[in-house]
Amino acid sequence: MKKKSQKFLEEYLNNPSPTGYESSGQQIWLDYIKPFVDETFTDTYGTAVGVVNPKAKYKVVIEAHADEISWFVNYITSDGYIYVVRNGGSDHQIAPSKRVNIHTEKGIVKGVFGWPAIHVRNKQKEEGPSLKNIFIDVGADSKEEVEEMGIHPGTVITFEDEFMVLNDKYYVGRALDNRIGGFMIAEVARLLKEKGKSLDFGLYIVNAVQEEIGLRGAQMIANRIKPDVAIVTDVCHDTQSPMYNKKEEGDLACGKGPVLTFGPAVQNNLLKMVIQSAQKKEIPFQRAAASRSTGTDTDAFAYSNNGVASALISLPLKYMHTTVETASKSDVDNVIKMIYEFLVQLKSGHDFRYIK
Repeated sequence: MKKKSQKFLEEYLNNPSPTGYESSGQQIWLDYIKPFVDETFTDTYGTAVGVVNPKAKYKVVIEAHADEISWFVNYITSDGYIYVVRNGGSDHQIAPSKRVNIHTEKGIVKGVFGWPAIHVRNKQKEEGPSLKNIFIDVGADSKEEVEEMGIHPGTVITFEDEFMVLNDKYYVGRALDNRIGGFMIAEVARLLKEKGKSLDFGLYIVNAVQEEIGLRGAQMIANRIKPDVAIVTDVCHDTQSPMYNKKEEGDLACGKGPVLTFGPAVQNNLLKMVIQSAQKKEIPFQRAAASRSTGTDTDAFAYSNNGVASALISLPLKYMHTTVETASKSDVDNVIKMIYEFLVQLKSGHDFRYIK
């Protein structure tokens, strides 16, 4: 990986981008992608888009989502403890003993998710972490002291954990779901530019907001762009680590390549083209099934504008929705290659309909 790409990856992953508050991360992403595209734009809620060939009638989207799960301040006790509610699918079980950043208008306030000592818990009927009992301590002795810090109900909170590389094979950090996707689509744009590849269609590199609370950013931008084709990238579960049931979750592994999903929202002719271009270039891949919706922005694009040919390319991920989400470096490279190779062989105006 180029040094500039590595620097962008670390800066982008470390930057907090909670759902509804993605703007600082979106600016980092836009600053990186601008040299590789003809123009950029954003929408009202912060979805960011880079465009190649903006005047072309045939429009192809490659997309990831920019937001990370987080917490909101919900209640402050009289003695200065903070209770929270989820912003997205945050996991209450991993919260105890975690350090947090509380994002106030005065700046970041540090805090910790406290938890009773094991000595105390062993003396009474032990109760596991839940939204009813996890709490944040900011070192304050009263509600008034907390409020003086700029903290109030609705203040957003993120975990402090940051990016690292594990055994030179894995990327680890919070919010690889799915800022690693934003990195991958940006790298596709970089490759197209640096290799001098000209496309005969409009390419829209889309980094959407608010996926974690219902695909909202993708819904908005799909209606604005009105694409003909959408390739969405997100993450899926590596099922090799302990406590996964392969009969329920499938047999997927980090290091064995991107995952291509089969399901109603995935347009089969488009999927076949993705598979054929990957096989031609000997890019490894895995297969997964989605019984109904994919649960990703693929659904938002597929069912927009009277139907958009859409496909999902997923990155296998260990420990999703924790602060140690873990992905294979080789899988990241192969997702980038898969999207790139698909784009350079696609012709403008290709009709993916089943019945013509």
